[in-house]
Amino acid sequence: MDLNKYSNSILPYIPFFYVIWSDDLLSASEIEVVKTAIKEDDSLNNEDKKQLGAWLDKSNPPQNEEIKQWQQLITNSGVTLIESEAFPLEAFARKVANFYCNSCSSNELLKQIELNLGIQPNHYNHLFNVEVIQQPFSDFYNGAEIDAILNKPFLKKINTFRTFLKQDTFNWNIETNKEKAREKVLSQVKLLAANGWGALAYPKAYGGEDNMECYASIFEHLMFIDGSLAIKFGVQFGLFGGSIHNLGSKRHHDQYLKATGETNLLGCFAMTETGHGSNVRGIKTTATYIHNEKALVIHTPGKNDNKEYIGNALDSKMASVFAQLIVNGKNRGVHAILVPLRNDKHEVLEGITVKDNGYKLGLNGVDNGKIWFNQVKVPVANLLDKYGRIDSDGNYESEIKNPNKRFFTMLGTLVGGRICVAKGALAGSKMALTVAIKHALQRRQFNDSLKVQEDLLLDYPTHQLRLIPKVATSYVYHVVLQKAMKEYAQNTSNDKRKIETQVAGLKACITWFATETIQECREACGGKGYLLENRIGDLKNDTDIFTTFEGDNTVLLQLAAKGVLSDFKSELNAGGFVSVLKLLRDRFSDKLATINPAYSNKTDKDHLYNPKFHLHAMDYRLRRLTDTAAMRIRGYIKKGVPSYQAFLKVQTHLLEVGKAYSEVLSIKWYYEFITDLPEGKYKNLLLQVGALHSLSIIRKDAAWYLEQGYLSSTKSKAIRQRVERLSTELRPHAHALVEGFGIPEHLVTAPIAN
Repeated sequence: MDLNKYSNSILPYIPFFYVIWSDDLLSASEIEVVKTAIKEDDSLNNEDKKQLGAWLDKSNPPQNEEIKQWQQLITNSGVTLIESEAFPLEAFARKVANFYCNSCSSNELLKQIELNLGIQPNHYNHLFNVEVIQQPFSDFYNGAEIDAILNKPFLKKINTFRTFLKQDTFNWNIETNKEKAREKVLSQVKLLAANGWGALAYPKAYGGEDNMECYASIFEHLMFIDGSLAIKFGVQFGLFGGSIHNLGSKRHHDQYLKATGETNLLGCFAMTETGHGSNVRGIKTTATYIHNEKALVIHTPGKNDNKEYIGNALDSKMASVFAQLIVNGKNRGVHAILVPLRNDKHEVLEGITVKDNGYKLGLNGVDNGKIWFNQVKVPVANLLDKYGRIDSDGNYESEIKNPNKRFFTMLGTLVGGRICVAKGALAGSKMALTVAIKHALQRRQFNDSLKVQEDLLLDYPTHQLRLIPKVATSYVYHVVLQKAMKEYAQNTSNDKRKIETQVAGLKACITWFATETIQECREACGGKGYLLENRIGDLKNDTDIFTTFEGDNTVLLQLAAKGVLSDFKSELNAGGFVSVLKLLRDRFSDKLATINPAYSNKTDKDHLYNPKFHLHAMDYRLRRLTDTAAMRIRGYIKKGVPSYQAFLKVQTHLLEVGKAYSEVLSIKWYYEFITDLPEGKYKNLLLQVGALHSLSIIRKDAAWYLEQGYLSSTKSKAIRQRVERLSTELRPHAHALVEGFGIPEHLVTAPIAN
């Protein structure tokens, strides 16, 4: 082999060029990165720069014989590739060059090429016929530091709770008997209450800390132990206690809230009915006021009007029952009433029937049941009367005169529960991803005939692509749900329509994401993922119901879409004819800007990784979908179609509006969070994570963008390649990213993750 054709200064570049042409890593824009480095490298003379520049010509690539010479040069050096180096390719290239000339020092410009192009060892270690000291993952990032960034506001409290969970009673084990599972979960809930964790969201006067945001994080952590524990905890303190806190007056708080937080009063939340599902306004249970007795009579009128799927139904002594309030023969809409279910001996009271729902797909540690009421009489004082009350003369009164507004104001108090459901689903995803990623960093499978050791699962691009984008999305949703809970907790007004619209869409998207993610993790772990001991089976079954409780996802997306359309209508009505003109002008300028070939064909890395592009693409989709949905509904109504039927005709369109709205909101809130972070490697990591999530979303909707002309086929292809590339770039940091979820080590009990 003739080495004289390569100068000493060119030698360190040869491994880079071998990787570039063997794996075809360079796009047209990235060639500029390499050219810039070569131009600034003072160790190269003009001839060297000319030679290297010629090797970057994609229209006239190096001949195969030349590339084979590079490979032979590398092999003959006998150098070991060490993956744990900070810049493994630059270090390897330097050692190769030093074998021949012994005069090469560290080259910062080569490091920049390695960093800017995201060239990771798993891109190229299979290309070199040399010894490879493999490192399953990089220690460049620290999971605990990521966790501290994500949970900064309540990190001290959360860490205290994580330590508290190091008790035998919280150890996870396989339990298939629902009675034993329920017994264990109830004892866990009581232990949590005894140590003040259940009452966190309540005012200090009732044993709490007035901290709904921290309560939501505690709820999420309970999912890492057992989904049944999280739900039982949420029903007792969030739904039952929350209804007293949010819908009751001070006398209700004084009488019941402290006892609820301490589990001296066990309660349930009886809203859903067998025959009416998500249609809360249409429930049939009645609460009829009898003035001369100062009492309310609670009654289930029909066979299918019973309360259904009520958590805590078998353990509770009291229920927060939602019923149509009838006062002086007039229906005042849905209100909540506290109804005792059992006496001190835990015997069911007269007029009440409770039946066990029996075994379910999951969450068998939760005692779900059905409840019927037959002319059950309770004092009028049991009416939770913050938004509507009955005065001493027997007349109904409320500060909110509009019944629709009053109804939605009452339901708005339940938004916190929807956020917790989404956080619980996301916690299930985090645990499943942690198990799947840690398994993939240990499990080996297949190799080529030259290697004795098989390859790690996570080194396969297909495995990276199925798991790492979902890790990225989990990060985005973590930030988003923290923001949503903050918005909810700090909103002191009665009007929570905006946050209700936001949470409706987020809950739907996140719980569907969890279902998809946990299934992917199960498959990624093969038969091991099917074993109960590895937790994924329980996570799959426990979170499946999350897509329909606290609101069916399809219904919630329509609710979100109607909120978007209401804002759209209000904006137009407020501005009148001027707003219509502005809308048309904006539409036209949008089309000119985005359907311009210079934009729809723009594929350079800086553009595709830019948050502004991600926000614009998703916002463009939302605006187009909103405009066209509004115009379609308007068109039907102008033809005389009733508004309800007009909405039905565009129902599938509305689902896309709701989904697009949630996607825009998510990435907007995520990038706002990142903007406030200090500059440094962790901010850069989280920007990469955001780019992977965003491009994955845009890629998923590529057909729509192509139909609209927003993307060209070239740009769509480039986005697909970038999703794959980013997954590979983040692969060395996958372990740190799942550690960044903050799941306590003692709770990651799956054998395949240890």
